[in-house]
Amino acid sequence: MSPTTPISVAELAAGAADADLLDDDGRPCRPLLVVDLDLAPAPTAADLRQAVRRAREGDRLLVGRTARTVPDCPGDLLDALDLTLVYAPRARLRSVDASGPWATVAVEDPRTEAERLRGRAEEQPQATLVLRQLLCLQEQLTVQQALDAESLAYSTLLGGSGFAQWLAARGPRPAPPRPGGDPVLVRREGAVLRITLNRPERRNAHGAELRDALAAAVDVARWDDSVREVVLDGNGPSFSSGGDLDEFGAATDLAAAHLLRTRAGAAARLHAVGGRLTARLHGHCVGAGIELPAFASRVVAAPDTRVRLPELGMGLIPGAGGTVSLPRRIGRRRTLFLVLDGRTVAVERALAWGLVDRIEG
Repeated sequence: MSPTTPISVAELAAGAADADLLDDDGRPCRPLLVVDLDLAPAPTAADLRQAVRRAREGDRLLVGRTARTVPDCPGDLLDALDLTLVYAPRARLRSVDASGPWATVAVEDPRTEAERLRGRAEEQPQATLVLRQLLCLQEQLTVQQALDAESLAYSTLLGGSGFAQWLAARGPRPAPPRPGGDPVLVRREGAVLRITLNRPERRNAHGAELRDALAAAVDVARWDDSVREVVLDGNGPSFSSGGDLDEFGAATDLAAAHLLRTRAGAAARLHAVGGRLTARLHGHCVGAGIELPAFASRVVAAPDTRVRLPELGMGLIPGAGGTVSLPRRIGRRRTLFLVLDGRTVAVERALAWGLVDRIEG
């Protein structure tokens, strides 16, 4: 069977996804398989039961595809697959997503899009498989436990070959310039605490200094119950361009980096005040620029807001809390799609998914 040939549900039931995941050198092979839900003949009831069992117990990432808007298969199978792509014309993508189950994502060409996701997984198999494991695991954990698990997985991938190759291709980078002013502005207006990311010249890149200042600002609300609302926004053309790429690869002690992410970072703090938190987004919200505000109970987005999770292309996974915050808003399958796809999502689709709650401005 060619690596690009999809399997049927009957073939899945017969064990088509069960071959050894690792080759003789320990490298992942065929990390993602496409399951064509429309292939004839239709699976029997016994096939469906066996396919669900094998999908749940297997190691590979399984992406279903169908030319239908509503998959013609039981919910148990949709739940067992990691993601299912359904068809919708361009004008109906958002409405199909809004009305469909979280297990599905609407695309114009499920065949082409499934193959694209398969190719992306082949390029970064380690990160793809770790991402799948993590997203499945986090559903069973508390938020703090899930953040710890994400950080451990992220530190693992920082030592992986995929990230090493990305770093080598990028080449050395100078250290980012120190901020000319406060990286985060904090002001109190009665019972409202306003926190503004303030490195517009870096598009509010989430570097170490901004991270520390944001954590300290959120702590004000954590320890002061008289703060009834926290508003988080950003100065400049974008809310945040995500992690500062000039700092990537700077960590030499990955165990220390794990503890910094989980104990000095903003994710757990934002979750702690999430019920009082309104995030106001605009422009590009990349990586941490959407992972962190997704902890807010209210996410308000300007019409120019664009969302993207680019980490897979670096051999990484979201590491600022995104595998925890996003699934709790849009489900693990649409989170998986965002990471695997890696392309920009417009604000209207983010609204249809529930990643943002309102478009305003």
